[in-house]
Amino acid sequence: MPPRPYVLLSCATSADGYLDDASPRRLILSGPADLDRVDEVRAGCDAILVGAQTVRKDNPRLLIRDPRRRARRAARGQPGPPARVTLTATGDLDPQANFFAPGALRLVYCAAPALPRARAKLRTALGEAAVLIDAGDPPSLDFILQDLAERSVARLLVEGGARVLAEFLALDLADEFHLAIAPFFVAAPDPRTPQTAPRLNLPPYAPSSPRILDSPRILDSPRNPDSPDQPSSHGGPSNPMTLAEVRRVEEMVLLRYLLGPGGPDHRYLRWAIELSRLCPPSATAFSVGAVIVAEDGEVLATGFSREQEDHDHAEEVALRKLALPGPGPDPRLRHATIYSSLVPCGARASRPLTCVQHIVAAGIPRVVYAWREPPLFTGGEGAGQLLAAGVAVTEVPELATRAKAVNAHLVA
Repeated sequence: MPPRPYVLLSCATSADGYLDDASPRRLILSGPADLDRVDEVRAGCDAILVGAQTVRKDNPRLLIRDPRRRARRAARGQPGPPARVTLTATGDLDPQANFFAPGALRLVYCAAPALPRARAKLRTALGEAAVLIDAGDPPSLDFILQDLAERSVARLLVEGGARVLAEFLALDLADEFHLAIAPFFVAAPDPRTPQTAPRLNLPPYAPSSPRILDSPRILDSPRNPDSPDQPSSHGGPSNPMTLAEVRRVEEMVLLRYLLGPGGPDHRYLRWAIELSRLCPPSATAFSVGAVIVAEDGEVLATGFSREQEDHDHAEEVALRKLALPGPGPDPRLRHATIYSSLVPCGARASRPLTCVQHIVAAGIPRVVYAWREPPLFTGGEGAGQLLAAGVAVTEVPELATRAKAVNAHLVA
């Protein structure tokens, strides 16, 4: 398994950045279409994490509601519903909360000093397969992610609340960020709205003090000395997030950002690897994901193995989505980059054209991949063929472990 899960943050805010108002009732930001979108995201994850304050205030169920999505999870070999994960600095949790309802694994990461209190309050829930875990003093998000990886969580969805989202961002532990913006203001029209209404505010960056999460404390370490007004984290002005998608969802707008080290190349490639997790399982073919990005950064298409037909390769699916009705490829491909979790195939038995041939015919000038294909099914050397055809090829071997982990059923 990779050293930590792929972390996807998801939240909805008002147009002025509020996650909620200060009233005792929960502010509904998302409409039916956005809730359905979140349901789809949940269905692609191994675990869903919320802070203890969200468990107390919102009492979320953290379910996949659509039975068709549950069926697709089962077809991909994912074991049951996503695990429910929370983290608490005080141990103050109600065992009758929806979080502890049967039907999924429940993991509670607790600050060491609060373990006795949590154990006493959750005695009933712990007897029903909820797991209480010592997360240290102070609790560490790095430890939590490592422990989740050891429990076979490869993809983690973090849904809040404000403090949890901010800490993942400030500590550079997020790979993807889905921000849904509602078409109204919370604070601006009403000057009486208290400043205590939760907003998505990043605390100062403090890698040596990863404190969390339902305590009122926030990080208090020094900010980046080179930029005193900004946290020293990914997503700041010196290292902005990579915009991967803008989508209208009824009257809301979804902004999908990629984060993480290595700049856009590594971010798009990590996304391609995550797409490979959506592949229907196969004992005779690799699971691969691909992303095609235009010169200006627009994501033109994505694809994954067996997405549309049984013998599909990821790259040909993505290119098929860009096929024009007339002759010739989409002109945007002449300056595009294709990111693939596995080097594009240079030989195949299932169809007459290889992915290398598709890429060369489309005129794509650059390929970035994570993992060299082992000689398991074919002996084709895709990278060499691309170079011989004049295509620029970049291998990112530090991401190969992630791509290989998706195919662990095929290779040791």
